[in-house]
Amino acid sequence: MLKYILRRFSMMILVLFGISILLFTIFNLSPGDPAALILGPGVSKADIQKLRDEMGLDLPFLVRYVNYLSGALRLDFGRSYKTALPVFQELLPRIPVTLIITTFAMLISILLGIPVGVISAVKQNTIFDRMGMFLTLILTSMPPFWLGLMLLFLFSLKLNLLPATSSDSWVSYILPCVTLSSRSTAIIARMIRATMLEVMRQDYIRTAKSKGASRFCIVKNHALKNAMIPVITIIGMNFGFALGGVALIEAVFTMNGVGIMMVEAVRTKDFPITMAVVLILGIAFSLINIFVDILNTIIDPRLRTQWK
Repeated sequence: MLKYILRRFSMMILVLFGISILLFTIFNLSPGDPAALILGPGVSKADIQKLRDEMGLDLPFLVRYVNYLSGALRLDFGRSYKTALPVFQELLPRIPVTLIITTFAMLISILLGIPVGVISAVKQNTIFDRMGMFLTLILTSMPPFWLGLMLLFLFSLKLNLLPATSSDSWVSYILPCVTLSSRSTAIIARMIRATMLEVMRQDYIRTAKSKGASRFCIVKNHALKNAMIPVITIIGMNFGFALGGVALIEAVFTMNGVGIMMVEAVRTKDFPITMAVVLILGIAFSLINIFVDILNTIIDPRLRTQWK
């Protein structure tokens, strides 16, 4: 097990190294002079060249990459081209906002999606199944930004129950979390229903039924545990997709998170901010994948036997 975890962490390091060198190459090949962007229009070439020398932009590509990587390992991602402040200082107050939205959105998806999927599988072809699958189909087809706007219109403008913007109190996170969780809830529900139906047809389930076990015991002790193995992987993937798509939700609800900051940095060609955000999101996504793999190993005894 320890060997497996170490191997996964070594793979994560290689992936992050590949992401960093790819992004660094893309931004260095993209048009535009960072020194000119920082100083703005109407500046002499001498001043631009002086700033280029101070920033080390005339150094060879590999030297600049090594310098950047060594700084990133110390959480020194350089300074923002727009504000001239340290990148990590800019990111630090925004990271909790993004983590709160994505984490609670996934909790909502799990707490709603799994029961809906289990009930739909146990009550297959009944009114509960049809209603559950109809609702998940609607949530899957509905663009999150449109759902967010509709929730704002209903709960903020019409009913005046929840705040429309800001992230000052926990109440302001309700609508963004619900909006971000909508599609993940539908995917988890449909996935758990499909796997539950497959598991319920297995021989050991029929054996448990023949021994007189109740339906609740069969679902709780046999079916659900085995059906959760592929669903855990889906949950981990949806967590990563939520981290990537949270920028749209932050823009709709005007939340000062990392996602909307990255969108603004891309628009203004603020390379240090964009590079830092992508690397942090890559680390988070990789850690989530490692956690999911370890959790699958704990749940599935076949994987435990393999790694022993």
